[in-house]
Amino acid sequence: MSIQSPTLNVSILSKDANALAKEITNTWAEPTSLHICQAVTTSEQINPDEVEVLLADPNLAAKVIDQCTGLKWCQSTWAGNAPLLNLDKSDYILTGVKGVFGKLMREYVFAYLLQYARNIPAFAHNQNHQPPIWKESPRAPLTGKTFGILGAGSIAQALIPVAKSFEMKVIGLSRSGQAVEGFDNVYAATDLLKFAQEVDHVVNLMPDTPATTGVLDQAFFEALKPHSVFINAGRGSAMVDDALLNALNSGQLQAAVLDVFTQEPLPEQHPFWRHPKVVVTAHTAAVSSPEDVAGVFVTNATRYMTNEPLLYQFDFNKGY
Repeated sequence: MSIQSPTLNVSILSKDANALAKEITNTWAEPTSLHICQAVTTSEQINPDEVEVLLADPNLAAKVIDQCTGLKWCQSTWAGNAPLLNLDKSDYILTGVKGVFGKLMREYVFAYLLQYARNIPAFAHNQNHQPPIWKESPRAPLTGKTFGILGAGSIAQALIPVAKSFEMKVIGLSRSGQAVEGFDNVYAATDLLKFAQEVDHVVNLMPDTPATTGVLDQAFFEALKPHSVFINAGRGSAMVDDALLNALNSGQLQAAVLDVFTQEPLPEQHPFWRHPKVVVTAHTAAVSSPEDVAGVFVTNATRYMTNEPLLYQFDFNKGY
């Protein structure tokens, strides 16, 4: 990689463009060596001829990136980059955001697992009933249960210490099935149903790739235990909606907590909204802040200017 100029010219295309520009300016050690030439919130506003280094929301960048003929590096503001990876253009370096989502995902996943383990919905129902009901509700402690994580990357690994604090067994699933520190076992993707049969509760954190599309199908949900809680906080494309609904309706699954969907926002008429065994959240399980993204960008920009390898690079062939 060669640097064209001692000054790094940066274009920002993001719904948080102004906040990102402010954070980067405040964080950058040598202001004269970095120039933010444009910071815009819509793809229509950007001048593609000025783009050499792009900090962008992938959904916005996907609309203009083919026109950015001088692009050398794009720093995504997201962990996943499906909108860009699905395009033909790949003659640039694409990096994502990592290391900032783990703590948020821990809160999300275990907030809901504990809700069902302690049967909080039943107590809320009893309190709101007229007259209120004083009644002990059955509980299903997490201790001794097997927690399954679809995916074995950095976000998945961040969940392990919390699961272990509840004395849970933790198993994962990855493309290769190679051992990963902290997991009691990691299955290969070809052993998905064996994985499903072993878990008590499961969270999907798989990336959005052709290999993961539709893999959480009827066979997967039928392999789960009837007391299982399924959490989808990875990508909506991995899950077959009708298969999940069938499993919930037949009693094959206790509950589902869904944060990601094939179509977002989730259409108002979608049955997930009204299903008594489904919790819908608006793709908010682990939302990065401008401060987090700016920190990753500044670290990578420093490496870019000194010809060091950039962190969190995506492989266009693998899709992650």
